[in-house]
Amino acid sequence: MSLPEPRHPDGPYRVGVVCLGNICRSPMAAKVLAADLERAGLSGLVEVDSTGTGDWHVGGAMDPRAASTLRVHGYLTDHTARQFDPADLAGLDLLLAMDLDNLGDLRRIVDRYGAEYGFDPSRLRLFRSFAPGTGPNPEVPDPYYGGDDGFTAVLNMVEAAAKGLTGELTALLKQR
Repeated sequence: MSLPEPRHPDGPYRVGVVCLGNICRSPMAAKVLAADLERAGLSGLVEVDSTGTGDWHVGGAMDPRAASTLRVHGYLTDHTARQFDPADLAGLDLLLAMDLDNLGDLRRIVDRYGAEYGFDPSRLRLFRSFAPGTGPNPEVPDPYYGGDDGFTAVLNMVEAAAKGLTGELTALLKQR
């Protein structure tokens, strides 16, 4: 499945990553993806943001276990949790859910508001679908209620997916 073309060819390609509370998976994925994009020379051509479908943690920092896992592996950890707003659809080229529940929530939002904001449902995917060999429903499980090892497993999953997505973004944007 190829990436959708940029909606605004003169601006950056905008990627939104979404999980439930925006304190674990989606900020981890956004930080890893941003680092990969920078290494690939795409940091000025792609913008990455993360949000959550729920509002429980709005305004809060990243989960300390997620931040610690990122820091140990050399990633940035600055983050303020934010809830996904349907108006976000107006600026996104690609919207990536971390699991099937998040995907379902986002599909309902896209079904209701997508036309208003010019957002086509084909721009909605699972984040981990960009990692090779993940199967038909490649989810990133929520590590929130588990131990530190769950955050390390999530990091491994998002690193593989970010690498695949960066490769696809490189191919797409180098054509411009």
